[in-house]
Amino acid sequence: MPAGRAITLIVGVIGLAFIITMLAYPRLPDRIASHWNAAGDADGWMAKAIGVFLIPVTMLGVAALCTLLPLIDPLKRNIAVFRPYYDTFLILILLFLLVIQLQILFWNLGTKISPNRLLPIPFGILIYYAGVLIQHAKRNWFVGVRTPWTLRSDRVWDQTHRVTGALFRVCGVISVIGFAFGDRWLWCVMAPLILVTLFSVTYSYALFRKEQQKG
Repeated sequence: MPAGRAITLIVGVIGLAFIITMLAYPRLPDRIASHWNAAGDADGWMAKAIGVFLIPVTMLGVAALCTLLPLIDPLKRNIAVFRPYYDTFLILILLFLLVIQLQILFWNLGTKISPNRLLPIPFGILIYYAGVLIQHAKRNWFVGVRTPWTLRSDRVWDQTHRVTGALFRVCGVISVIGFAFGDRWLWCVMAPLILVTLFSVTYSYALFRKEQQKG
């Protein structure tokens, strides 16, 4: 994705979040539901003036942070190689946060859409594309499986990310399938993600040890 188009989309998604929120603001109650438990029931509330803008402000923070990180990374030349995938992933994160914001707004306006029904598919898309990003990521300090062993070897980095990226894509598919499991979808997704994370650390260490033994 060209850099100019990415910036336009990033600004557009964040701007849309603020516009929708401001349009809905007068119709919202003074205290809004802001947190839901694993069963999809609201169990946390905040003052409207704070709670309703929490996600849009978070989107601003995420965009600012993800814009800053490539500039300060000592290996920023490597990030430039996969920057289109990085920018696309940032846009998907912002879109996912926009979906969460819409769920919050609809719920508090009286249309009680459970996050368990709304989030599995967009979350699955986000995790799937995280796998795509991981598979294309080159060695850097902020994106990918950053263990002491991947950061010391391009070969260990590339092989670890090739396998881990594929596993993340599987986790994304599981999340989409988890839509059919209702209240249990989050558990179906988090368990594989934790296992994949533990595997990636162990796998990178095993690859590094093997590389060291070969001399």
